[in-house]
Parts: sequence; C-alpha cells; structure tokens
Amino acid sequence: MSDNKKNILTYAGLKQREEELQYLKVVRRKEIAEKIKEAREQGDLSENAEYDAAKDEQRDIEAKIEELEKLLKNAEVVVEDEIELDKINIGCIVRVLDKEFDEEIEFRIVGSTEANSLQNRISNESPVGQALVGKKVGDVVGVETQAGVLEYEVLEIQRVQ
Repeated sequence: MSDNKKNILTYAGLKQREEELQYLKVVRRKEIAEKIKEAREQGDLSENAEYDAAKDEQRDIEAKIEELEKLLKNAEVVVEDEIELDKINIGCIVRVLDKEFDEEIEFRIVGSTEANSLQNRISNESPVGQALVGKKVGDVVGVETQAGVLEYEVLEIQRVQ
C-alpha cells in the first residue's frame, strides 16, 4: 500500500537523494567489497568478527540503496519556480507570526521525506503543515498540538531562492 504513495520532493531534495544513491552504489559498495575480501583472506570465517561486521554493513547499505530507489521511483518533484505565491503550498517559504509569543517564524513547506524540524523544514503532512497549506497572507490558523492550540498569522509567502 505505501509503495504507491507519492514521495513529494523539492528539486534540491531529489538531487540530494540521487547523489546519496550514486555514492552508496559506486563508493560504499566498493569499500564494503574490499573489507569482505580482506576479511576472507584472514582464513576461518566462522569466528571472523571483521567478516561478520563487513557483511552486516553490506546488508545495511543494500537496504538503504533499495529504500532510496523505491523513494525515487515514486518521487513527485515540486518545481519551486512554478509555485503560485497567492497561497501556501509545498516548496514555498512562509513567514508567520506566532500570536502567543509575538515572534516571527519562518517555515519551509516540504514533503514528508524532506522534513527536518531543526531546519524549520516542515512536512505538508504535519499538523502545522496541514494547517498552513492553502492559506493566504493575512489568514490566521489554529494548530492543535500537544501543548494546546497554537495560532499563526501568515505574513509572507515566498519562493525558495
């Protein structure tokens, strides 16, 4: 079921994942193969910790490669240049006023695979993201969180530079 889910990515997010996949396939696979070869040359594999560790690392790398390939296969890229700035959507930067603390916050709305709260990159599927998507400058939105209802006023919508 989740295999059919579209993974919404910005162009930068797509490039980052393609580069990571290329690195894993070309560089890391070769490094792991070399580790396994060296460990095999040490003789008895039944008690060879280096061999076991290298095989575990190989399994982890192959799982990550498979995960990235699946993500990219189902990727839907948001073209930031084509985003309408009359309302909030994936790929835009939105500046809001936190009504309770009277402070401005800037969010970048991204797909769930690119979300990173430490970088203020929030998913369109998160409570804040869901509340903001589709809103316009001047709108006030209430977001239900564990800490209570947060109120944000939309101040500005802009494209990523």
